Amino acid sequence: MSEVLLDHEPMIRLVISAAVFALLVSAEALFPRRPQTIGRLVRWPGNLGVVALNTVLMRVLLPTAAVGMAVAAEARGWGLFNTIALPVWLALPLAVVALDLAIYLQHVVFHAVPTLWRLHRMHHADLEFDVTTGLRFHPVEIALSMGIKFLVIAALGPSALAVLVFEVLLNATSMFNHANLRLPAGVDRILRRIVVTPDMHRVHHSVHPEETNSNFGFNLPWWDRLLGTYRAQPRDGHEGMTIGIEQFRTRHDLRLDRMLIQPALGPASGYPINRESGG
Repeated sequence: MSEVLLDHEPMIRLVISAAVFALLVSAEALFPRRPQTIGRLVRWPGNLGVVALNTVLMRVLLPTAAVGMAVAAEARGWGLFNTIALPVWLALPLAVVALDLAIYLQHVVFHAVPTLWRLHRMHHADLEFDVTTGLRFHPVEIALSMGIKFLVIAALGPSALAVLVFEVLLNATSMFNHANLRLPAGVDRILRRIVVTPDMHRVHHSVHPEETNSNFGFNLPWWDRLLGTYRAQPRDGHEGMTIGIEQFRTRHDLRLDRMLIQPALGPASGYPINRESGG
C-alpha cells in the first residue's frame, strides 16, 4: 500500500490540486468578496511562476517528498505511530491533526524569527488576496518547511496514507482559505468551526501587524482559538482593509524576479512577533 502511494503521489496531488484550483477560480469569478484593483495579468505570472519553480525544485531535490519520508519511517520503525498499535480509523485522523498542529506552530515561528520572516513575508507581500496567494511561497521557505516536515514525520511516524491525506488537504485548504470568495455570513460562521475560511484567514493578510500576527491556521481553526491567536474580523472591514505589508507595495514588486530577492531587501522590522526594530 505504502509503495503504491509513493509511486502515484505526484499524480494524485496534481490532479486534485488542479481540480480545486479550477473550482475556486470559477467560484471567485461568480462570488467575489472584494473588488481587485490589480488584475490577474499583473499578479498571476509571478504567483504561478513561483509555484512552477517550487514544484520543479522540490521534485529535483526531494523527489519522494513527505510521503517518501513516511515510508522510510515505517520501514525503520521510527515515530510514535509506529510504536503503538492503533486501528487505521483512529491513527489516520490523529496523525492528520498532529501534523496540522505542527504546521500551525511552524507558521508562528516564521512570524516570530526575523530571519524566517524575511522568507515568509513574500507570501504576505501580495497586494491582492485570491487563490494564487495560497500558493505563493519563497522556494527557500518551501525547502525549510519540507525539512521541518521530515523531522515531524520521523518523530510521529504517521502512515504514508495519513501524510498523503494531510498534504492534499493542506494544499486544498490553503487555496480555499486564500480565495477571494464571498460566503454567506451564516455559512462562514458554521464553517470556521471546522475549517479556516477565506474571511478568517484574510485577517492574517492585513497590513496591520497585530492582525498579520493572528489567525495562523491553514487547515484547522482550533489552534488559533485554543492558543489565543484568533481574531474574528479585521478592524477596517473586509472590503476596506489593506492587503499586504508596508514594504513591497508597487506593481514592480509583483514580478517573479523581484519576489525571489525580497528576503535580501530592506529591514525585517515591524511584523515579526515582539520585534519592533530592524533585523
